[in-house]
Amino acid sequence: MDFFTWVMITAGFGMAVGSMGTAIGQGLAVKSALEGVARNPGASGKILTTMMIGLAMIESLAIYVFVVAMIILFANPFKDVVLELLAK
Repeated sequence: MDFFTWVMITAGFGMAVGSMGTAIGQGLAVKSALEGVARNPGASGKILTTMMIGLAMIESLAIYVFVVAMIILFANPFKDVVLELLAK
């Protein structure tokens, strides 16, 4: 396979792993928040606010993975080096 095929596979794999980790983290956060509200309904406002901030932080991981995948696909800094090595 050539270099650009590996770049596409790497970007796709990175997105898959990053999205999987993000989904698991968000699921656990929502589960814990719902358990907290079920145990103490009076604290639901504080719990939900904290959960939303936590979900935003978790979601930022997926955005960072997406940005890195786009850099790998379109602005790969090692493209010239690898193409030179392949030409030899």
